[in-house]
Amino acid sequence: MVTFTQSDFENLIYDDHEFQIPKRSVFNPPDMKIWEHSEAYMEYMGFILALNKEAAGISNTGLYSRSGVLNGIVYVLDQLWLWIDDIPPVAQPQRFGNKAFRQFYTKLNEEGTALLELSTPIVFHTALKEIKYYFFEGFGNSTRIDYGTGHEMSFCMFLCCLFKIGALKQSDKQATVCYIFKRYLDVVRKLQTVYNMEPAGSRGVWALDDFQFIPFLWGSSQLIDHPVIETSKFYLEDLVNRYAEDYLFMGCIKFINSVKKGPFAEHSNQLWNISGVPSWGKVNAGLIRMYKGEVLGKFPVIQHVLFGTVLPFSKCTQPPTEKVINAFKTPGTECKPKGLFSGSESSISTDPKSEESKSTKSDNSVGNEKGARDCSDTVAPWAKAKNL
Repeated sequence: MVTFTQSDFENLIYDDHEFQIPKRSVFNPPDMKIWEHSEAYMEYMGFILALNKEAAGISNTGLYSRSGVLNGIVYVLDQLWLWIDDIPPVAQPQRFGNKAFRQFYTKLNEEGTALLELSTPIVFHTALKEIKYYFFEGFGNSTRIDYGTGHEMSFCMFLCCLFKIGALKQSDKQATVCYIFKRYLDVVRKLQTVYNMEPAGSRGVWALDDFQFIPFLWGSSQLIDHPVIETSKFYLEDLVNRYAEDYLFMGCIKFINSVKKGPFAEHSNQLWNISGVPSWGKVNAGLIRMYKGEVLGKFPVIQHVLFGTVLPFSKCTQPPTEKVINAFKTPGTECKPKGLFSGSESSISTDPKSEESKSTKSDNSVGNEKGARDCSDTVAPWAKAKNL
């Protein structure tokens, strides 16, 4: 049973704000330019980089502050884990894509809203009308019975939304990485193995991983300056077994070793190349650039992304100035927006070849106007005029 304290009811939502069912907005490759300069891109990438900074040097087994909502989301994931046990795979001639997954996904859509309402204070229930769809999309596609980085991205967008409406607090950042996201990985890996889900858009040996990306990114941040796990040794079996539960990156390697056979350098060539990078800091910087290019910069992934009032598709029109809150320059240049998380400044570039931001924060001043808009000194219509 999830319990809440008075601070869990503090929020950033106007009572009269109308949330909406999010929808797709990227329908053809030219729309990618709007996406790369959209408020949603800045907010989402800011969230990823801010939590990347918070993950530096910490382990999954540490003790971190956790709000009632954070505990509630972990509870939801625990329930999904149990649902998988209640819906065993069915006998079928096909090796991949067990059709029992569709029963799981139907249950998720039918009972997921009530589960999320049980796990969040009532003040946030109006926002669930919009943000629950990011959650539902975070566990795979029921038609193709596949899962990939786009589904992972949808779940991370759900977490970003929870921070933006004030459900998750500033103090929850480390626990979001180490508790929520760690448990999410447990659930989706169980889905992948129990229902033999297909990798969505995998490039095989030339991909970083068949299913995930973010645990490598945040996980490499966790390993910065680690006294034992060096970049040249991360794949060694004794280190993997010893630290798989402690660090997201090592947990990924253990899972890969459990589902793939043969020499690591052959079945996971891109990961093997990491062993030649001199430090985890450089690995982390390279993975940020790779994520921008190989996930956020790919039309086959972004065409499925949903946009609403919390993560809008609207484009900022003014060039950045010292007073601009949400603004973008053209690809290859940088802007320093006021961020979602106070105290974590960094530059955000839409060019995957640009230098990695040292940290970031994404802005909680986002509007729901249609089309392009002035982004200077604004406060989101759904957000109260106070800082996170």
